[in-house]
Amino acid sequence: MNKMTNEFSQFVLFSEEENRTLDDRAFERDVKGKSVVYANCLVRNKEVQLKPEERTRQLWLARLIEQLGYPASRIQVEYPITFGRDSSKRADIVVFDADRPTVPYIIIEVKQPKLRDGKEQLRSYTHATGAPLAVWSNGILAEVWHRKNPNYFVPIHYLPRATQTIEDVVDQPWTIQTLIDKENEREREGSKARSLRELIVDMENEVLANAGVDVFEEVFKLIFTKLYDEMATHRGQHPFLRFRNTNTAAQLKRAIQDLFDEAKKKWPGVFLDDERIRLSPDHLQVCVGSLEEWKLFNSNLDVIDDAFEYLVNKSSKGEKGQYFTPRWVIDMCVKMLNPQEHETVIDTACGSAGFTVHTMFHVWRNIIADLGLQESHLFTMDQKPPRCEDYVRNKVFAIDFDEKSVRVARCLNLIAGDGETNVLHLNTLDWTKWDETVKQDEWADTYGDGWRRLRKLRANTKQADYRQFGFDVLMANPPFAGDIKQSDMLSPYDLAHKKDGKLERAVGRDLLFIERNLDFLKPGGRMAVVLPQGRFNNSSDQRVREFIMERCRILAVVGLHPNTFKPHTGTKTSVLLVQKWNDNPAAGPLCRKVEDYNIFFTTQQVESVNNSGEKVYVRRDDGTLMRDTHGHFIVSHDLYNHEGLTSDGIAEAFHEFAAQEQFSFFRPAPPTVTA
Repeated sequence: MNKMTNEFSQFVLFSEEENRTLDDRAFERDVKGKSVVYANCLVRNKEVQLKPEERTRQLWLARLIEQLGYPASRIQVEYPITFGRDSSKRADIVVFDADRPTVPYIIIEVKQPKLRDGKEQLRSYTHATGAPLAVWSNGILAEVWHRKNPNYFVPIHYLPRATQTIEDVVDQPWTIQTLIDKENEREREGSKARSLRELIVDMENEVLANAGVDVFEEVFKLIFTKLYDEMATHRGQHPFLRFRNTNTAAQLKRAIQDLFDEAKKKWPGVFLDDERIRLSPDHLQVCVGSLEEWKLFNSNLDVIDDAFEYLVNKSSKGEKGQYFTPRWVIDMCVKMLNPQEHETVIDTACGSAGFTVHTMFHVWRNIIADLGLQESHLFTMDQKPPRCEDYVRNKVFAIDFDEKSVRVARCLNLIAGDGETNVLHLNTLDWTKWDETVKQDEWADTYGDGWRRLRKLRANTKQADYRQFGFDVLMANPPFAGDIKQSDMLSPYDLAHKKDGKLERAVGRDLLFIERNLDFLKPGGRMAVVLPQGRFNNSSDQRVREFIMERCRILAVVGLHPNTFKPHTGTKTSVLLVQKWNDNPAAGPLCRKVEDYNIFFTTQQVESVNNSGEKVYVRRDDGTLMRDTHGHFIVSHDLYNHEGLTSDGIAEAFHEFAAQEQFSFFRPAPPTVTA
C-alpha cells in the first residue's frame, strides 16, 4: 500500500477495489441536460457531486471508516478553522480525538495540487487546532505527518487505525543511544547549541507563562520523570524510552502521569504520593516535545544541575543571598579536602547539594578504581557496586532550610545514590527547635530514615542535644545576606556575644554558620566554606578570625574570581579550608595545635564566567571548544587540571603543600570530572 521517497512517506492511493466500491454507490443525475455523477456522502448523509476533489474525499472517508475503523460520528467535512477574530478556512476532513470530541486529531487536505502548498496549509491548520496528525493528498499520492511541536513535522508511513496510538505507527522506539546521537548532533553546533536551561526559559516564556501553573513545580516534575525514564531504560527495566510525544495530548497526559507515578515510587520523598502533573494536555504535549530529545544523565549531572539552579534561584534562593556554587569550585574543594570512603561528610546549607553529589563522585571513582572496574560516560546512570551504595546510605548528609532546594537536593542525591538520601529539611542554625520539627508526622514520613542516621552521628548520643556532631568533612556555601536578630536563636552562639558577655542585637547569618559548622566537625575534622572576602580583611571581623584560629588550623584561603557568582551577585568571595585542632588520635585525625604554621594562600586568576554570567570554555589552538573524555565542554579556570587536558592549578599546588606539611588527611585520589 505504500512506498518510500526521499523525504516523506508516500501512499500509492486507493486500490481498484476501493475505487470500484465508490463507483458501485455512485449514480448519475441529469443536470441541465448533462449527466452528472453523484454519491451519498458517508459523513454528511446527503448527495454530493463527485468532482475530482470530492471523489478523493469520499475515497478517504471510506478508508477512514471501513478500513481504519474511525466511526463516522468522529468525522466532519468542511470543518471551519478560525485564524484570528475575522478569518477562517475550512479543512476538507477532520477526525476528532476519541478522548476530547471537540479537538481535531487528524486533518486531511485534498484541495491543494502541490505538496509544498498543501503542507503549508496543513501546518497552519494544525497550529490553529493542535491536531497531531495531518495528511496531504492529491488523489494519486499522499503524505502523512506527525506534528510533534509547533515547529517540527515528522513524516510517518501511515495513519494509525482507530484502535492504535500514534506511537504504534512511529518508525522506531527510542533508546538511550538515540538520545546520545541527538546530543552529538546538537553539540556539533558548538557554542550555538542551546542548553537545557535556555530551553526551559523558552518553554516558560512561550508555554508555561500562560498555563496557570507553578513553573518550578511542573518543570521539576517533568525533569524528575524523564530522569527516571532514562535510568529505567538504561538499566533494562524497560526496553524503550517512554517520555515521548508520540500520541494525542490526552493519551500523552495519561502516559506521563503514569511514568511520574512510577518515578515517585522509585525515588520517594521529593513529591507527595498523590501529587499530579497539573499542566493541561496541550501544554504538556509541547513541553514533552521540547524535552524528549535531551539526555539529562551524563557523567556528573551538570545538564540538570544548571537547569535546577535557574529554577530555584528564580523562585527563592536569591532573596536570601545564597547562590549555587559553581561545580568547578566544588570540585576544587573536593580535591583539596580529599574525602575518603570511610569518612562522613555533610553540607549544612546544601542548595542543590553540589558538594555532597560531587563528593559521592569522588569517592565512587576511588571505589571503582579499587575494584578494577571501568567508568563509563553514563557514570551517573550506571548501577553502582554495593560499596558505593553503602557509602551514600551511611556517610553522606545534607541540610537546608529552603524547601524547594531540599527537594532538588533530594532528587539529585536520590538519583546519584540510587534511591538513598540523607538530605533533610531543617534550619541548621536553629537546632534547639529540631525536636519540634521532627515530631511532625509529615516531616517524619519523608525524612525519618535520614534523621535516624544523623542522630547516630551526634557527639553525645545519650542526650537529646543536636549542637555537637562528629563529622569528618564539611563543605558548604552558606547564605551571605541578612542578619539574625532573634535573641533565642542568637543566645547559644559564642559569636553572638560581645566581649563583656552581652548579646549582640544582630549577627550576620554567615558568621553563625562558621560557628555552627565547626560544631558539626569531630576533632581533626576538616571544612571548606565559601565566605565573603570581607570576613578575611575587615578590621571589624578580627574577632571572627581569632575565633576560627583558636579552634582550627587554617589550611588554605583561595580567593575566587570576582565573576564567580555572576549574574546573581558580584560579591567577592574566598574559600576557607580549615582542620580542627586535635592532639588525641583516639578522637579523630591528628592535627596537633601549634602557634606558628604555614598557610596556603592563592587567588583564582582565570575567569570561568564572564561579566554577563555566561560560562567561559577552554578552546584549542584552532579556536574550537575542547571536550573532556566524557564529551563535555571544559569550563576555563586555573583551579585544577581537568583530566590531564589543561594545566595544573590551585588544587595540584595544594597537594604539594599538603605533602610538605604532612597533613593527616591527604593522599592522592583519581581525578573528578566536571562539566
